[in-house]
Amino acid sequence: MMNYLIIIKYAILFFPLIALLFTMPFILNQYHKYGSISLFKSVIIYLFIFYLICAYFLVILPLPKISEVAQMTSPRTQLIPFCFIIDFIEHSSLDMTNIHTFIPAIKESYVYVPLFNIILTIPFGMFLRYFYKCNLKKTVMYTFLLSLFFELTQLSGLYFIYPRGYRLFDVDDLLLNTFGGFVGYFLSKPIIDLIPAIDIVNRKTREKGKIVSGFRRTLAFLLDLLIILIIELVSIAIFGDHLYLNIFLWILYYFCIPLILDTSTIGQKFLNIQILDYDNKKDMKKLLLRKIISVSIYLFIPICVFNIILHTSHDYIREFIGIIMMALLFLIYAISFIKFLFTNKDMFYEKLSQTKLVSTIQ
Repeated sequence: MMNYLIIIKYAILFFPLIALLFTMPFILNQYHKYGSISLFKSVIIYLFIFYLICAYFLVILPLPKISEVAQMTSPRTQLIPFCFIIDFIEHSSLDMTNIHTFIPAIKESYVYVPLFNIILTIPFGMFLRYFYKCNLKKTVMYTFLLSLFFELTQLSGLYFIYPRGYRLFDVDDLLLNTFGGFVGYFLSKPIIDLIPAIDIVNRKTREKGKIVSGFRRTLAFLLDLLIILIIELVSIAIFGDHLYLNIFLWILYYFCIPLILDTSTIGQKFLNIQILDYDNKKDMKKLLLRKIISVSIYLFIPICVFNIILHTSHDYIREFIGIIMMALLFLIYAISFIKFLFTNKDMFYEKLSQTKLVSTIQ
């Protein structure tokens, strides 16, 4: 039983890494579907991820040496159903007429191993019913498939990393795991009655998504930046590094694509964001003005500042002017970034062009 606790400690150590890899796809998916993220829903999902890590580690750990597995001669499969009942009857020290045998019997593998196999998938059945609103039939089927995945992982020697399976493919595990999902389905009912229904959570999240938050537009900006950088890298790989071609790609992406995608860039379109004027109309002239002003503020002005610094004749003047200008730019852009990220107020270039970001979430 101590081995189970050690394995759970490993799961706790690996959880931050797995969660980090999952976070960005999760955020993009939630903003794409609902326009915002529910804290309650996020907690539920991350708890489920932690549970899956624990369950998977309990299946594969501890990992033996490959040389030790190569020398194994023990059976690879156990295909007789309900063999655990026979083992319990024949080997357990439990005596129903003697109460003093109850506690020692629970500590024996003939009892706690089948019991843990049931407990292993109870959270899975609970999650399926609550989060995906699966009926009993689907819950049992998906739990069986999860258990089959675990057993095939063992049978294949961790996907053929090992020369043979180092753990037994046991049909009883399939039965007990599946039964655990069945139990979880019914155990979830009183819990579901105590927490918000997932439909209500999603509806509230969608309502929040009707307003474009600072984080959402920042995410759209970063997504667009990632896409254009990938396009540019592909262009460099095919055509070589040409300045004018790169400039053309940026103009094409930020100026031409919004004309095709109903005033949105690809990132904004994915996150259900649209650019409209203050009268909630699609004014292409104002959209173009918005782009020109924003590019001038965040691209051309820094370039001009750097040119002024570089072409100043005296070193001490250059250093003085450079420090002052760089400090001012940093202050202006830091304030702008904080406003952009943490508020949904109009930016300077939005006020000048009389445009705004609008959510297309209905």
